[in-house]
Amino acid sequence: MSTATAPAPPAAASRRRPPTDGRRRAARGAWIAYLVLIALALIYIFPFLVQVATSFKSEPEAAQNPLGLVPQNWTVAAYDTLFANSDFPLWGMNSFIVTVFVTLGRVFFNSLAGYALARIPFRGRALVFALLVAVMAVPGVVLLIPKFLVINQLGIYDSYTGMILPLLADAAGVFIMKNFFESIPASVEEQARIDGAGTFRTFWSVVLPMARPAVMTIVILSFQGSWNELNHFIISTQSPELTTLTKGVAQLASGALSQGTQYPLKLAAAALMTVPVAIVFFVFQKRIMNASAGAVKE
Repeated sequence: MSTATAPAPPAAASRRRPPTDGRRRAARGAWIAYLVLIALALIYIFPFLVQVATSFKSEPEAAQNPLGLVPQNWTVAAYDTLFANSDFPLWGMNSFIVTVFVTLGRVFFNSLAGYALARIPFRGRALVFALLVAVMAVPGVVLLIPKFLVINQLGIYDSYTGMILPLLADAAGVFIMKNFFESIPASVEEQARIDGAGTFRTFWSVVLPMARPAVMTIVILSFQGSWNELNHFIISTQSPELTTLTKGVAQLASGALSQGTQYPLKLAAAALMTVPVAIVFFVFQKRIMNASAGAVKE
């Protein structure tokens, strides 16, 4: 009894088809796009590389070859001078204290305000949201003088309270949290209310944990924004004991320690300033997502 065998595929069908013109154009376009992105990335990161490299140069070498990425004679003299002849540790401590309190405050108050605008019906909610968007459109420099007058009238000028309190909430953070809360299914909150949870309990125990991606975004933006803040600290403090890193580095850039360009000294301070922000970003960036955590489908 013979068994039938399947016919072998034709030789033409077994051969690999050559790429068509459309595929070639698509591959060529992808390579061009990658090259453009790589060029933009190099342009963006080049100043940071120059900053780090210059901080390890001597003063004559930095003046002679300011854009060189490899120092001829590596030295940490700029870092030694920075810590020996300035209050850099004090500036860092002040910035850290303010940044921690501002970040925690913004996470809490922005989340509360965003949840109220997204879920709690009250008279004038649309007007409040419109005013919030209007505040986002106003340049921050315009508000410096009114902010100074308010701080001075409240008696919190030249204090940690005056540095922290006006920064505990921001319009952009409220806007982000409001939009994210609106993406969470309302059925989750209805189930919590059936179980007897009040408004704040529903927000704190049910909705806020689901908004972890938005919270992580607020953490990164708040930490970066308060760490790099300068204008507010200029109009809220004057004591050297309350100088932050941004004010201190600005003083160094204006030649506070010595004459001359002092490029290694200034860029060493700037390089150290970027380290905490970079650490926070790389720690929390993987937690940023575009969907709520654990939401149910309706």
